[in-house]
Amino acid sequence: MQPASSAALAAARERLESRVGDASAQDRERLGEDLAAVAAVLGAQPVLRRHLADSAAPEQIRRDMVKNLFGGKVSEISLAILGDVVSSRWSRPLDLIDGIEELAWQALLGLAELDESLDDVEDELFRFGRILVAQPRLSSLLGDESAPAARRLELLHALLADRTRPVTRWLLEQVVRSPRRRPLEEIVEGLVDRAAARRERSVAHVTAAGPLSERQEQRLLDVLNRIYQRPISLKVDLDTKLLGGLVIRVGDEVIDGSVAARLGQARQWMSR
Repeated sequence: MQPASSAALAAARERLESRVGDASAQDRERLGEDLAAVAAVLGAQPVLRRHLADSAAPEQIRRDMVKNLFGGKVSEISLAILGDVVSSRWSRPLDLIDGIEELAWQALLGLAELDESLDDVEDELFRFGRILVAQPRLSSLLGDESAPAARRLELLHALLADRTRPVTRWLLEQVVRSPRRRPLEEIVEGLVDRAAARRERSVAHVTAAGPLSERQEQRLLDVLNRIYQRPISLKVDLDTKLLGGLVIRVGDEVIDGSVAARLGQARQWMSR
């Protein structure tokens, strides 16, 4: 996002947290559903999202438009938060949708935080993301927006089979219902990062050639905690193509210490 949209999102998140402070679990669940539904509507209505994101229009007009469009269809707290969102200045209309979608995710992750299931939700999202990476065909089927959303959700429910926490299921339903032409595995990975961030942690996505022992994982965690000066949540995936070593990604930073990478570097040096 450009600076204006980033600032708008940060302000919207602050208002969200203040508005849901005393909200019940049921209200938080409804909020997540409402915001996701509105994001889907705006995703399908380019003219509407342009009007709502038009900072040249008076703020009150944009707030009134939200009330006229969604009043009586979403909860009062959802309506208030949507009013907060459209009153901010967004760089692009699509950023407005991203912002509303982000708030929907945060509302549900906050619910998991409230019932102390956030650790489980993070792990379940990570495991599902690994399934999508390992099975590209499945990811394609779930993200195929030319197929009815109901059919894609039916496939998702068959895969989950009530083996996840409710918040995990709701988040994945939102992703599948409205992927907006984005790779599902990337969206799910982003949700893992957001879950970790709510615990004031960063996620280190580690790819290894073989399983790591408990001692190896702890040593790696100790090193990463010292490097980044903050708690790290470790997520390990296996890839025998690495031959040995590790590939570690924290945010946009990648540390490639794999044997395959070193062999590739050696080949490049020899071909000069």
